Amino acid sequence: MSAGTGQPVMYGDAMRWLLLHADCLEMLPELPEGSVQAVITDPPYGIGFGGEAWDGGELTNAEAFQRWTSEWAAGALRTLKPGGWLAAFGTPRTFHRLVAGVEDAGFEVRDQLLWLYAQGVPKSHLRSDGLAGCLKPAYEPVLLARKPLIRSLDTNLAEYGTGAIDIDATRVPRAGSDRGYWPANIAASHDPACRHGSCTSACPVGLMDAVRPISRLFYEPKATRQEREAGCEDLPLSEVPIYPRGGDAVRLVRNAHPTVKPLELMRWLTRLLCPPGGTVLDPFAGSGSTGAAGMLEGRQFVGIERDERYVPIARARIKHWATEAKT
Repeated sequence: MSAGTGQPVMYGDAMRWLLLHADCLEMLPELPEGSVQAVITDPPYGIGFGGEAWDGGELTNAEAFQRWTSEWAAGALRTLKPGGWLAAFGTPRTFHRLVAGVEDAGFEVRDQLLWLYAQGVPKSHLRSDGLAGCLKPAYEPVLLARKPLIRSLDTNLAEYGTGAIDIDATRVPRAGSDRGYWPANIAASHDPACRHGSCTSACPVGLMDAVRPISRLFYEPKATRQEREAGCEDLPLSEVPIYPRGGDAVRLVRNAHPTVKPLELMRWLTRLLCPPGGTVLDPFAGSGSTGAAGMLEGRQFVGIERDERYVPIARARIKHWATEAKT
């Protein structure tokens, strides 16, 4: 909330997108009840990620993390229309608490999407004796949950336009077919070093393709630096560490958010969960990837971001992609 007024600082174009600089626990109860069709978000994971305050402190206590999850999820549930969907990214270590918290808030747990990727580094040091405290991450689970329907799916769709996922809008292209494959609950990202027709040895797409053709799955690379910083050209450069486990090496970037999701993945989730012309809510807007995806997919967007470092980044990126969507 802005100092002295109790009101959030708001940005947007009034017609298509709105970004609120506020704490979602305070802001969600102020949003109109039953006003959005989908919630797509990447909340803190409660693992003390990168020493960031927003992911540390009390949230690293498992029970506290679940209670906090239930609190924000209850606010999100209230804003959704009956049958509205929630997609929430998580991490393997605390995902069970995320699921339990969302379920405690009143959602129906429907599925789990696995997003596979090649990048990532272990979150612990390799000791001189060859031992370490964890594996290298290679996937993120995404919870798919739904606000309970009113009576039946047909009734819910007729009254609110929500409750079902859009299979046809998210089919995986298939050679010789106009319809393509049904979307699966696995999505994979190519390694950035992959080239057309040739994958690196660590690429999950290439590894799975060696066993069974992966054309049935949706896949898209992680966000490139060009994608991360599109629209941020006028923002100041910031130093971020190259190696999150320590060391003095840094790089200069304009989008310093550490967990930027690829736009194509967020666009795919938007098409899957939010009906055309609907509104997507992201209570943890971060650098604005959900909002940018919403603009590109012709949806409206409401985002909430507490950290003042990321609000200008999210604002610049959403504005950029909203303009691109018009052209």
